[in-house]
Amino acid sequence: MIVSGTLKPQSVLLRYPRALSLKTASSKRSRTLEIAPPPRYLALDVGNRRIGVAVSDELGLTAQPVLTLERRRGGSGTSRDDLRSLARLARRFAVVGIVVGNPLHLTGETSPQAARTQALAAELGELTGLPIHLWDERLTTREAHQILYDAGHPRQQHRRVVDQVAATLILQSFLDQRERDRNLASSTGNS
Repeated sequence: MIVSGTLKPQSVLLRYPRALSLKTASSKRSRTLEIAPPPRYLALDVGNRRIGVAVSDELGLTAQPVLTLERRRGGSGTSRDDLRSLARLARRFAVVGIVVGNPLHLTGETSPQAARTQALAAELGELTGLPIHLWDERLTTREAHQILYDAGHPRQQHRRVVDQVAATLILQSFLDQRERDRNLASSTGNS
């Protein structure tokens, strides 16, 4: 299943440890409440030669770079090895969904690269059984290069990490939008 566009409000998850022990004045026994941890997401910045990978932290607040996957080309389209590697990462980090950067033209129209990325996303969704969120990634690679320049990294070193930084920017944008939607839903629900 591929989901694109804005997110629908979902139930608010509390940001606490997995088990919370409570003692009340009227009870001599403590009770343990199981609270679901915030969901984790994997994000991908898909290119022709490399795929940048990022994952959300265990609190679901920030995006962290993971690695850059050097792509292996199959006969046509996406390599099964690439898909299997990405599926292993999704299992390793126990993610509930995958955010894939959707490289649209600046006008918002689908680019040839966006069509290839959407095909990879669909195959990955089928393989993992996880929801795929296509996320607008316009200018994230340019922003990633600027961040690396500002951090003092020479251009020659960018190739190794620019895709990870772009994936991190895509995921952070997704997480920030989820938080805004959650806050909006809770503020309109309390009125």
